[in-house]
Amino acid sequence: MTGPTAPPPGGNGSPAGPANERFVSEAPFDPHSIEALTPEQERHYLAGQWKLMWWKLRRHKIAVFCGGLLAFMYVCAMLAELLVPYNMSARHTGFIYAPPQAVRLFHEGRFVGPFVYGLKYKLDRATLQRTYTVDRSKINRVRFLCRGDAYRFWGLAPLNVRLFCPARDGTLFLLGTDRMGRDMFSRLVIGSRISLTIGFIGVAISFLLGIVIGGLAGYYGGWVDSIVQRIIEVLRSFPVLPLWMALSAALPVTWSPLWIYFGITMILGLLDWTGLARAVRSKLFALREEDFATAAQLMGASPRRIIGRHLLPSFTSHLIASATLSIPAMILGETALSFLGLGLKPPITSWGVLLSEAQNINVVALYPWLMLPVVPVIVTVLTFNFLGDGLRDAADPYK
Repeated sequence: MTGPTAPPPGGNGSPAGPANERFVSEAPFDPHSIEALTPEQERHYLAGQWKLMWWKLRRHKIAVFCGGLLAFMYVCAMLAELLVPYNMSARHTGFIYAPPQAVRLFHEGRFVGPFVYGLKYKLDRATLQRTYTVDRSKINRVRFLCRGDAYRFWGLAPLNVRLFCPARDGTLFLLGTDRMGRDMFSRLVIGSRISLTIGFIGVAISFLLGIVIGGLAGYYGGWVDSIVQRIIEVLRSFPVLPLWMALSAALPVTWSPLWIYFGITMILGLLDWTGLARAVRSKLFALREEDFATAAQLMGASPRRIIGRHLLPSFTSHLIASATLSIPAMILGETALSFLGLGLKPPITSWGVLLSEAQNINVVALYPWLMLPVVPVIVTVLTFNFLGDGLRDAADPYK
């Protein structure tokens, strides 16, 4: 009787040869052994993670709709001068506090196309109040892809082409005018450029501080963590709005509007990093004890490489969700400061600057269209919150 034969070379009793070598090379890899992967395999693994996150996000219909709406709003902000009928500072002294003009298609049962009826007013000499009435005998057709008032696109290229314009001798006040006869729709669209971008710049500053300071506290711990936590507790103990007001009032009055804009973004960013720093710290406390972090440390990797290459990518999706929830807070902060007269000031226009003209209750009661800039603020905050909820659910591995 012959004894059991020894397994042929190849390991684990598997037959040797090219087929076995191909099987071993195609075996699934361990994500924690990413140091052993080729650059192509590493890119494939990370792309798979993002693809899985996108598949989960697509099932969140509200988040997808809000993401598309935000993309549309940012495109409109970039092309603001092309999309409005008037310049931001154009004044129509004959139409002070004019009400919104409704766009119509039919006149006396006949299709005319997009047009607005003319406006005529009567001045009460006792109260100096203007009473506007619709002049149905005057039809002002809306022109498209026309030449209007000259402007400088992004302050650089001189242009005069607009998406739509009023009639040659007519008006087109879609959202009415303010106390100087300036078109509210044009100012609201152009002001969105400041209100929407201030969130991104402020979040960029707060993310840089939060990731760096929170990463150092979470990785080193000990006295470094104690100092960081005490600084965070001191900053969070101050009421947010009064602290914003105090720092904004400290900006020099001689600064240009552009420098005031950057000063406001710096203030918002320098005071909003504490929450993210605590989140990063808690994540690093949990991840620094994992096997892949210990292996990288034993292989001689520097703390900077371990934090930036191994630990932070482990919760990048959480950081993205946090960013989408932090941007609306920045927008609300700028709006509140400008509304109180401590933020941006004319000639720079933002949604907060537009709302500052509606502080008088009598003005709001007589001219309610001056409160319309609050609508895009509410819509923007809600869309960012819904998008952040969708990203957070898509990034959660347990859902």
